Amino acid sequence: MTTDTQTWAPEDALADTSPRPPERPCDVEAERVLAATTIVQPAIIDELGAEGFDPADITTDAYRWIWYAVEELRTAFRDGELRHLAVHRQLETWHAEGRMPTRVPTAAQLAELNLSAHPGAASWYAGRVTKKAIAARVVALGYNAILKGSSPAFDEDADVAAIQAEVDGAVRPADDSELAAIGDLIGGSLVRAVTPPTNEDRVPTGFMDLDSLFSGGFTPGQMVVIGARPAMGKSTLAQDFARGAAVRNKIPTLIESLEMSRDDLSDRILCAEARIPLHHLRQGIVSDSDVARAAARVQDTIAEAPLYINDGALLSLASLRARVRNLVRTKGLRLVIIDYLQLMQVGRADNRQQAVADLSRGLKLLAKDFNISVVVLCQLNRGPEQRVEKKPQVSDLRESGAIEQDADIVILLHREDAYDKESPRAGEADFIVGKHRNGPTATITTAFQGHFARFCDMAQT
Repeated sequence: MTTDTQTWAPEDALADTSPRPPERPCDVEAERVLAATTIVQPAIIDELGAEGFDPADITTDAYRWIWYAVEELRTAFRDGELRHLAVHRQLETWHAEGRMPTRVPTAAQLAELNLSAHPGAASWYAGRVTKKAIAARVVALGYNAILKGSSPAFDEDADVAAIQAEVDGAVRPADDSELAAIGDLIGGSLVRAVTPPTNEDRVPTGFMDLDSLFSGGFTPGQMVVIGARPAMGKSTLAQDFARGAAVRNKIPTLIESLEMSRDDLSDRILCAEARIPLHHLRQGIVSDSDVARAAARVQDTIAEAPLYINDGALLSLASLRARVRNLVRTKGLRLVIIDYLQLMQVGRADNRQQAVADLSRGLKLLAKDFNISVVVLCQLNRGPEQRVEKKPQVSDLRESGAIEQDADIVILLHREDAYDKESPRAGEADFIVGKHRNGPTATITTAFQGHFARFCDMAQT
C-alpha cells in the first residue's frame, strides 16, 4: 500500500503557531518490492545503480539496510544458498556492532519478504521510489521556504535566490552523472571532425581572428576570463562580445553590469553600432545626419536584439543562477557577461582568496549546468606596471589562482598607448590569449576606437 504526503496542521494552534514539519512522502510498497528483489536477484543492484538509482532514497530503515546487506554479500552468495538467512546474519552482526540502529527483521520475516520480489519490474519500482524522493525534497524545501518567509530576518534577495537554487538542485535530472562508454562517444567525434561549427553551437565573438582561433566562437559550457588593468577597455570589449552575439547574430545575451548603469551601456552600444562619438552623445551635440544614421541602425538591428541588461549593484551566485535559469527557459539564453568578478557578493569564507575561488568555481559550474558561455571580467594586479614592456600575464589575475584554473579561455587586454601616448602603436590593442583549453594560444591585434566605445578588426584582417 502506498503512503503519500500527510497533513501537517499543528495539533494545538493556540499553543504553537509555527508550522509543523510535514511527513516525508514515500512509497513503502515499492521499497518492499526492491528489498525483496535484491535478495532473490542480487545482480539487480548493479543494474539499478547503472540507471542512477540511489538506495539512500529508500525511507523504510529495514528495507534500506536489507539493500546494503545484499550489496555487501552478493559476491559471496553460493548456489542454492538460502540468501535471506545470510542477510539475516549480516543484519544481526551490524546491529550488534551498533552500525544498524533499527530492529533486525526475523529470518521468518525475510523469508516472507521474498514473496514480494518482482525482478522483471524492478526498474519501474525504483522509479517510483526516486519520484517520491524528489517529492520529499520539494516538500522539505517548501517547509524551509515557510520558515524563511516567517522569520523576522527574511531577506527577499538572498533567501528567495537561495530557495530557487535549492529547487534547481532538487529536480536535477537523475542521469547527470551517467557514465558513457567511449564506443558510444567516438562516433560523435568523427562527425565533428568533418562538420564545421555554426552559430547553433558557437557564440561568435565579433572578431574574425578570435573566431578563427576559437573555431567559430565561444563554446557552451565555457568560462571565458577577460583580464586587464583599470581603464584598458575591459567593459568595452565585453560590450563588443555582446554586440557580436546579440546584435549581429541574434543570440540571447545577458550583461550583468556591476559598474555601469543600463543607460551608460545603452549609450555606448548605440555609439559603437552607429559610429557616433561618445563624447558628442553625452554632450547632446550629435549632428542630424548622425542621429538619422543611428535611428536607422536602431530600427534595423539594435531594437530587435535579444540583449538583456541588469545593472543591480548587488550580485550573488544564487541570484545570478535564478536569473539565468529563468532566461534560459524563457528566452533561450546562451551568453552571460559579468562586469566584473571582484565586485560580486561572496558568502562566508576564511579569506578573500577563498571567496574569489568560490565565485570562480560557481561561475564555471553555472556555464556547465545551463550549457551556456560565461564571460567574466577580472581585474589584474600591478604586475604589468612593474615590467618594462607592461604586458600582462595570466599569473597577474588578481586575488586567486583558481580563476586561471577554472577558466577555459583567458584573454588579457593590453594597449601600449595607455602607458605611452606617443607610442607608434597608438590606436592598437592586443588580445593576448594566455590560456586556451581546447586550442592554441596567440596574440590578436585589433584597433581601439575609444571615441566610438569599441574595438574592431584591423584593416588587413
